[in-house]
Amino acid sequence: MTTAEDTDEIVAPPRNAPRFETPIVPRNSISGRALVAIVAIMTFLASLTLGSVFLIYRSASEWRSEIAREVTIQVRPAQGRNLDADVDRAAALAKGISGISDVRAMSRQESAQLLSPFLGAGLTLDELPVPRMIVVALGRGTADLAQLRRVLSNEVPSASLDDHRSWISHMRAMADSAVIAGVVILVLMLVATVLSVSFATRGAMATNRQVIEVLHFIGARNALIARHFQGHFLILGLQGGAIGGGSAIILFALAQLFGRWFAGTPAGEQTSALFGTFSIGLAGYGAVLAMIVLIALVTAFASRHTVNRTLEAID
Repeated sequence: MTTAEDTDEIVAPPRNAPRFETPIVPRNSISGRALVAIVAIMTFLASLTLGSVFLIYRSASEWRSEIAREVTIQVRPAQGRNLDADVDRAAALAKGISGISDVRAMSRQESAQLLSPFLGAGLTLDELPVPRMIVVALGRGTADLAQLRRVLSNEVPSASLDDHRSWISHMRAMADSAVIAGVVILVLMLVATVLSVSFATRGAMATNRQVIEVLHFIGARNALIARHFQGHFLILGLQGGAIGGGSAIILFALAQLFGRWFAGTPAGEQTSALFGTFSIGLAGYGAVLAMIVLIALVTAFASRHTVNRTLEAID
């Protein structure tokens, strides 16, 4: 004879028996609202971190792209040599190299302006050995920079070629470090979310311990009970994730809008030089939306896992 304890399913009640619509997990509890707030905060911080990583990586990519398209020739004043003639000769040699699309020699005033952020404006630099810069734009093909370096060394000894490789490697290292730091922060936030959900799930189970134990001992499957908790916490995770992720999206959109408003001002130009247009792009917004879904799934999974572990302990 099979009893309720020997089967894995709940015996169906008679058709005319009264039905109780009270859920196993209370829907509008104080702990549930607190968990929504915690998930919203975690999602907001995670979205800010993710968006900042996209912002830094995009800016670094733009910097690397701009630097990689140009090289510079520095012509230093030398005793017994005519600086203007050396500049003209170095520019002519650069124009004769294949793969170079444009060559522009900076004037004495432009070269002095490069030092104004460090030495201040209004200084007379005529008595100082200020080098002259030549900006060389690279074309789509591969420029023979080794040949340019050789001819400059032979004909203009005071000139030196800088291909910015060290700057590119530094920017790549900076972008990679930002990505690694962002991933570490995201992992820590996910761990904190899992712990918060686990504590909230245990609290909900403790509040309804008698109901859960009765269902468990009369033969209800663990999956059935865990499914109720999973659905409940999935909704909480979606609510908190939507609040936190939506706030982050609004913040990034406002930052981009303010960046456009202040474009052309000294502060705006300086900010644009460091962070670009403050736009994380469609990929960044898509990543924030994916973060909302991920947080909700992590919340549901953590709740289900906690319920299963707790029910196994009851056995």
